[in-house]
Parts: sequence; structure tokens; C-alpha cells
Amino acid sequence: MTPARRAADGQPGTGGGGMMRRVPRAQTYAQGHFDPAAVAAAKGLRRVSVCLPARDEERTIGGVIEAAVLPHLAPSGSGLVDELVVVDDGSTDGTAELARLAGATVLTRRPGGDKGGAMAAAFEGSVGEVVVFLDADVENATADFVPGLVGPLLIDDAALVKAFYERPFNGQPSGGGRVTELVARPVLDLLFPALADIRQPLAGETAGHRWVFEKVGFAAGYGVEIGLLIDVARVFGVGVIAQVDLGTRVHRNRPLEELRPQADEVLRTALGRAGIAGLA
Repeated sequence: MTPARRAADGQPGTGGGGMMRRVPRAQTYAQGHFDPAAVAAAKGLRRVSVCLPARDEERTIGGVIEAAVLPHLAPSGSGLVDELVVVDDGSTDGTAELARLAGATVLTRRPGGDKGGAMAAAFEGSVGEVVVFLDADVENATADFVPGLVGPLLIDDAALVKAFYERPFNGQPSGGGRVTELVARPVLDLLFPALADIRQPLAGETAGHRWVFEKVGFAAGYGVEIGLLIDVARVFGVGVIAQVDLGTRVHRNRPLEELRPQADEVLRTALGRAGIAGLA
């Protein structure tokens, strides 16, 4: 029985912040560690669903699907991916139409605007035993994304996988991910130190076993990613979380006034998980 399964069956995982200090660190994998052919061979009879929550992403969603998903989508691709689900989270542009043209099953939420709700809807609308989430605004997605994310689940003993990457900003090779660096990582350092080495806690490129998501659920809004990390660590242990290097991730950088609500939701979710009353 794996460590994650033992925790799922009620044996010790992690409790609060104090207990989390004594568990193993998350496993980190270098870029290209998982050979796509080996990952596909390890899949067996398990189904893999790829889900994209998307709102007003007509400029990039087709490219993400074409580059990251179609090379693996059965029957014409490698067969690693069995299903593609896009949740149109209240878009006012052509996101849904482009996703359908690219071969996705499209689910529509109105009025939308809730990333956690969109991820939950995609999860409920998918069937795979392994579920991969990708962001729809990435400009340089590659065919390595899905094998990299599911490799630790299919080959090793991971329960939840997060991507990490360099994030260019204003022509510089790094500096992107301002909410990550100014809010998410500091709050993990202070309140959940066993998760302090997770390099991109808010990464939208996330994968896990269905039974993991069923157990912990999805927090609302932009708190969903940090909520998943904290909840999986508490229920199953930090040692079953993995992070995989996906190289460099390019997407649009939002102005500060649009980042303030995201930062607020991330901070409130983390403080709520830490038991700070009145802010959950």
C-alpha cells in the first residue's frame, strides 16, 4: 500500500503546521526527466483527462490544445490522453468555439469568473482516473507538458503534481509571478514550512489522481491552487506531492490592479487553512 493510500485509509498523514515540519519534502524532477514513451507505457488501463478552465482566452487556447494536448490525444495522438475537457468560464469571446473546433468537450458556466469553480466543473465533467489541469493562456505550451505532469503519478508514487518554470517579465528572463513571490511563497514559508520548497504553488499546470481530488475538493476562486497544496499535504502527507520543471512559461502579465483580487483570495485561503478566524 502506498503512503498516499495509507493516508487515504485513515492512517497518519499530516496535521497542522507543526506536524508538517516532520514529514518528507516534495519530490522535485528536472525538465525532461520523464520519457513520454515510458509514461505512455506505464499508463496501462488508466484513463487520463486533460482539463482547461478558460475565460476569454480565444487568442491562446487553440495553441495550448494543439501544442500540449493533441500530440497525445487518442486515437490519433500517442494515446496518453483519453479526454479533453474545456470549461468556458463565462467567456464573452470565441473561447468556446475555438475549443470545440480543436476537439474539446466544452462545458459552459455562467456567469463564471471563478477559477476554483471552473476546475471543479471540469473535474466533475471528466472521467479519467488521472486528471491534468492546464492553463489556457500559455503562449509557449509544448508536448512535454502532459507527460511531465503525469509521469510522477504513473511511474512514481506521487498523488499531486505541480509544475514549476521560469516566468519572464517585461523582457527579463525572470520576475513574473508577482502574486506567487510576494504572497503565496511567503505565506507558505511562515505558516506551512514543509511546503516552502514548492517553487510555483499557484501553477495552473497541475495533475493528480481522481481519488485525491475527490478527497480534498476545490477551494473557490484563485485560492484553489494553494488550497489544493495545503489540503493534500494535510490529508496525504507532503511526501506524495511532486513538482516538475517545465522550462519557461510565457503568458500575459496582468496589471497590478487585476492582481490585487487574486492576491486577496490566495491569502485568505491560506490563512483560513491555518485556522486564523474570520478570514476563511
